[in-house]
Amino acid sequence: MTVQSVPLVEIGPNRGSAALLRDVWQYRELLYFLVWRDLKVRYKQTALGVLWIVLQPAAATLVFSVVFGYLLRLPSGDLPYPIFALIGLLPWTYFANSITRGGSSLVSNAQVITKVYFPRILVPLAAVINGLPDMAVSLAVLLVVMLAYRVAPAATIVYLPLFLLLAVGTALGMSLWLAALNVHYRDINQILPFMTQVWMYATPIVYPSSIVPDRWRTLYGLNPMATVVEGVRWSFTGQGAPSASMVLVSLLFTLVVLLSGAVFFRQTERTFADIV
Repeated sequence: MTVQSVPLVEIGPNRGSAALLRDVWQYRELLYFLVWRDLKVRYKQTALGVLWIVLQPAAATLVFSVVFGYLLRLPSGDLPYPIFALIGLLPWTYFANSITRGGSSLVSNAQVITKVYFPRILVPLAAVINGLPDMAVSLAVLLVVMLAYRVAPAATIVYLPLFLLLAVGTALGMSLWLAALNVHYRDINQILPFMTQVWMYATPIVYPSSIVPDRWRTLYGLNPMATVVEGVRWSFTGQGAPSASMVLVSLLFTLVVLLSGAVFFRQTERTFADIV
């Protein structure tokens, strides 16, 4: 009696950018599940639940208004300082939370990654996407606060999705780099809180970018979140539009980070299950 040989099938990631997009589309239902799972777990067994979406930026706005608006008298244009700070905090909070969750996403999902194959990029991608509902709720609250201060949204609000898309692209690019690096070097978990704190003060959240000298304004665009914050503020109020050169530099920088992050993630993906 002869034993028939069983063919060996190796399952692994495809190669190339087109294959990456094809994998994401093919596993879109799994992506939806990962996003929905994270949304449910985030506020499960919390006393305040989704109220944390509002309380965190509200508390930060109060502190910034007292320290930077009242004590230090930082300029805020024609806007009440609480509105000025809150508009800046909302896209920043989304970005900071996204790269924090995205950077640790592969390590925190190690049990799944080591048991079954699926495109690993879905994990940091889900971490970036599941912050969008929180930001949508926060933006709705912002509109209510603006009406309470008798500040009407400007017609430029139609440009808001473009700046939010820039924030999402930056967050995804950074998450791909950080998640892949975190598998090999757990120092990333220690670096992330410090990095986000420094990055926040390099972003015009508590101060306008107009205080940055003109000769440095274009280079300031190398921080895409500076353009996002100023762009979101301009979209809501019609004041303080970021310069075209600043927007262009931020867009190019984000594309470089996003594409290089995708390439690096793809090259190291095969080793994740062995190391994580």
